[in-house]
This record gives sequence, structure tokens and C-alpha cells, in this order.
Amino acid sequence: MVQTIQEKLFSLQDEKYRDFQAKLIPGYDASTMIGVRTPELKKLAKEMVKNEGVQEFLSDLPHKYFDENQLHAFIISEIKDYEKCMAEVEKFLPYVDNWATCDQLSPKVFKKHTEELLVKIKEWMAKDKTYTVRFGIGMLMQYFLNDKFKPEYPEAVAKIRSEEYYINMMIAWYFATALAKQYEAVLPFIEKRSLDKWTHNKAIQKAVESCRISDDRKAYLRTLKER
Repeated sequence: MVQTIQEKLFSLQDEKYRDFQAKLIPGYDASTMIGVRTPELKKLAKEMVKNEGVQEFLSDLPHKYFDENQLHAFIISEIKDYEKCMAEVEKFLPYVDNWATCDQLSPKVFKKHTEELLVKIKEWMAKDKTYTVRFGIGMLMQYFLNDKFKPEYPEAVAKIRSEEYYINMMIAWYFATALAKQYEAVLPFIEKRSLDKWTHNKAIQKAVESCRISDDRKAYLRTLKER
């Protein structure tokens, strides 16, 4: 199954796309990238999730190619049984080694199981692995900034301290999105400088770039930047 999938991926190879993609993930070994476009990977994932032999591929960790990791993330995202999906997420997360794969992992079934998901999110954010933490923050941003929002959630994110760029960037992204969706509740975290300086300023920058925040609010947020 693994070899068959690799052959399929190479049959979908776009070398120009591979070269473009390699530039988006600094430090990643371009020789491990095949260059399969996202729509093709998603299409293949939907076909594979129904294949009884897919478990062989999901168990073949670590994968050799970046595109296999991307496909893996898309397959997990299609699993409809929550318990099975979560088990596969837990097995896969330790092998996620870049922001793109981390951010593509977005199981649809999580939307119906937010109570159980929240427990896992707290566990992920407490880990010491960059992309596990990033994934946890991303899931909190995706599912807990609307009707399920509680002030304790941004408080938990604000407490995270890391030297990792991709964690801090996700924290900034979280707060920028939170300012768009829960402005009054989240603004105090910015006013009180609850984040480190770089993340604080990046959150404001991303918020100011958002079309979901009014001009008057953007003007105020600009005054809160740390010099």
C-alpha cells in the first residue's frame, strides 16, 4: 500500500509547485518534497479513507515524503468516527514537523465533539513539541471563539511562553482572530501586555490587517504596539 501511494503521488507531481512550496517552509529538505497540489491530495484522501488498506499507510510512520504527511493529515481529517479519528491524531502529531502539515490537519468530526476535544487541546498546549502545541492552539482558535468562547481560553494561550517561532506565530494568529470575534473580552490581554513583545506586536499587526475589525478599533490597536 505504501509503495502504491508513493507511486500515485509521483504520478501527480508538479515540479514547479514543489519548488514554490519548498520556499514556504524554510529549512525543510526539498528533496523529500514531491510537489502534489492540495486539491489532488484532498481528492486522494477522500478515496483512501474508504479503503480497508489505508491503515497500513497510516501506521507507516515516519513517512519519507512531505506529501505523504500532507496526505496523512487529509485522510485523518476525513475520518468520521471521533474515537478512531482522535487515536490517529494522537499517533500522528509526534511526527508532524512543519507548519503546513500541522495547519492542514483539521478533522471535521471534531465539530461535534467539542467537550471531549477541549480536554485534548489542554493536553496538547502543555506539551513540549512545537507542532503539537501549535495544533492545540489552532483547534482552540477554530472551535472556541464563537458561542463556546470563555475568557479562560485566551488566558491559557497568553500563558504559553516559547522560543519557537511557529508557536509564537500561532499565538499571534489566535489573538488577532480573537480580537475579530471577541473584541471586548480579548482586548484587555493586549492592553495589559499579556504576551511577550514580539508576539504582542505580531498579534496587533495581524489584527490591523484583518477586514473583520473596524477602522476605529484598528486605530486604537496601533496605539498599543510596543516600541
